[in-house]
Formats: sequence, C-alpha cells, structure tokens
Amino acid sequence: MQRRAPETPQAEPGRGTPGAAPGRDGSGPHTPRRDGPGPALSARHYTDPDASAAEMRHVFAKAWQLVCHESDLPNPGARIAAAVADREVLVVRTEAGGLAAHLNVCRHRGTRLVTSPEPGGKAIRCPYHGWTYRLDGSLVGAPEARQIPRLDKPRLGLFPARVESFLGFVFVNLDMDAVPLAKQCAGLAEEVGHYAGPDLVPVGRSRIHDLAGAEVQEANWKVAVDNYLEGYHVPVAHPGLMRLLDYQNYTCRTEESYALFASPLRDKPSSNWAERLYQRLAAPMPGLGEADRRVWRYAVIYPNTLIDLYPDHVLAWTAIPTAVDRVAVPGAFYTRRGTSLRTRLARRLNIHIGWITNDEDAELVARVQKGLSTPGFEPGPLSHRESAVGWFAARIRADLDAAER
Repeated sequence: MQRRAPETPQAEPGRGTPGAAPGRDGSGPHTPRRDGPGPALSARHYTDPDASAAEMRHVFAKAWQLVCHESDLPNPGARIAAAVADREVLVVRTEAGGLAAHLNVCRHRGTRLVTSPEPGGKAIRCPYHGWTYRLDGSLVGAPEARQIPRLDKPRLGLFPARVESFLGFVFVNLDMDAVPLAKQCAGLAEEVGHYAGPDLVPVGRSRIHDLAGAEVQEANWKVAVDNYLEGYHVPVAHPGLMRLLDYQNYTCRTEESYALFASPLRDKPSSNWAERLYQRLAAPMPGLGEADRRVWRYAVIYPNTLIDLYPDHVLAWTAIPTAVDRVAVPGAFYTRRGTSLRTRLARRLNIHIGWITNDEDAELVARVQKGLSTPGFEPGPLSHRESAVGWFAARIRADLDAAER
C-alpha cells in the first residue's frame, strides 16, 4: 500500500490487522470451539499456477467483488472501470439513479470502452468506430449502419454483469444467477451498517477501482487475506497494536460468507507518543455512538473484500491477484460530513499508525510466500486464534471441490 497522508493530494490509509478468537458458537475470547479450527490450505494453493487459474474460474468469477463506493458514481451517466476476476467491468449510474454493470468491451471489435472514471453522459460510445449503447447496455446505433449486413441491434448489447450496493459499496458478480450479496451476508448490515452507507465521503485521491495505482505485495492473494484474518501474530509482529489494543479481548465470529472482528482499545496509555495521543483523541464520527468510541472493528466478505471500521473513518480495500505470488491491494478510506476537528486529528494519527502496521505486514506476507515455496513444506495445525483462517480455507476448498464435482 502506497504511503499517503490523509486529506492531501497523496492520501491513502494504512491497513489494520484483525485477529481471530472465539467461534460462532458464542464462546469467549479464550474458549476454544468444540470442533477446533479446520486445517490450513496446502502449500500448493499458494504456489501452483494451476490452482490460481482454478480460483479465477471458480471463486472470483462466481463471487461478489468490491469495485467502488456509491460516491464514485454521483450522477446519472457516471461510470468507472474495475477488475473482476480475469475481466474488466464497466459500472454506470443509470438515468433512474440505479446501477448497471457490463463487461468493458465493445461488441463490434472488442475495444475497451472506458479507461478512466467519467462524470456523466447519456450514452456509452465506443472510441474506435462509434458504436453507441444506452446506459443499460443496449445497442442504439452504429455509424453507417446500412454498410453492416448482419447488424442485429437487440442481440449486440453489452455483456451484462450483476451489480449490487451493500453498505454503500458497489459490488459486481459475473455470475448472473448469484445469490444477492445482502442475502449472503444477512446480519452484517445490522451490526455495522451505522458505520457505512452511501453518504460516506472519500478522503484523499485513492480509490478502490484504481488497480493501476495500487500497491502490489509479494505474496499470493490468499496469504494477504490469511494475514488479515488472524491476530495470533500481533504480539510478535505488531508492537504498536499490542500497545493500543486489548489483545486478550480480541474477538472473531464467522458466518457463512463473512467474518467480523472487534477489539477494544487499551485503557493504559501507550509509551509511544502518537499512539498515546490517539488514545486520548479517539472520538466517533457522526452516526456512531459511545459504544463505538473505544473499539476497532473489521469485516471480511468472502473471498477478498476487507473493511476496517474505526471510530474515525472507514477503510475498504480488496485483494486482487496479479500473479500466483503477487497481490494488488487497492483501497480508499471514507468519513462523514460534519466530522469534528478532534475526530479528524484522530484519523490522521490512526492512519499514521496503520501505515506502520502495513509495512510490518507487507514484509510478513512476503516471508510467508517465500517459505510456502519450499519443496515438501506443508502448514502445521492452526491456533484457535486462527479460526477464521480455517473458515476461509474451508470456503476455498468447497468452491474448488464443487467445481471438480
């Protein structure tokens, strides 16, 4: 993740590191689930190009993928291009105020239709030969149409994709028969919806759909997600987080399609000046309450959407594989209008702390990737604090096994 400071032309947040403690049976932070965490994925899932190709077909092409926030599409006709699986989609705000998604390719000669965000317009026009589509993807015209013998406009609309807004974020699914994301994640909006929503406003220039501007880490995408899904490494790898967070009460709950984490902030003042000042200034954004003042929450929506829910801002990002051992991590952070000066200062400190954590994690995931490539290596048993890693591994296995069957 590129180093950027908040509210400047180079603004982007750091990423936090959640943990994993109790299971979905409601047990406390130190109470093991009766069945224990499942096994980790085998090393080949992180190193084999064939495994990566299978994931692209059977995980990414059938799962909801985070592409942007509703604020990126403020007006009718506004559009962005974003990566989804091994394709690129065009997401547009319709004239009625809804959302539509299409593959970002003209039906004539395959030209890429949108290359950068566009603020509006009543149609989608190919920059090569001028074939023109409505915002809903239907073909309405082509220059010199009488010179095209087999021009069947009803059959030559843009290829569609599913699109849905959830928590104010825009998700796309290439599987037209996919279960709606809100149904897959039933209960999540009730728990964390007060943090998010379409009324959030972005801070800084970084955007979720900006894959070209994203940091690329030297690890398989699942290594990055695994790292986010557990707090077992926090005491060893993140001294700053240990000074800030009440590690003993780090909690996790996994559901079918998401995992939700929470950790209270410590009452004891940190020995680090930035952390200590953050502890003093921590204040909730408008819409949050006192119960949110001294707790950090994190959510993972399977397979690769990661959302940090802080008192002072929301950070949404995603892990996009660019090679078997490389992952891009585009993201952006958001706040609410009317945020106090105190909360804005706390956010700056939080992002500063987050970048330190991010640098530590970037080195860790690169080390893990290198180790997983050791011939003959297979992962050992998981800790109960890695229960969400087991949950994630089980979901990956299930998707790939179902495809094989």
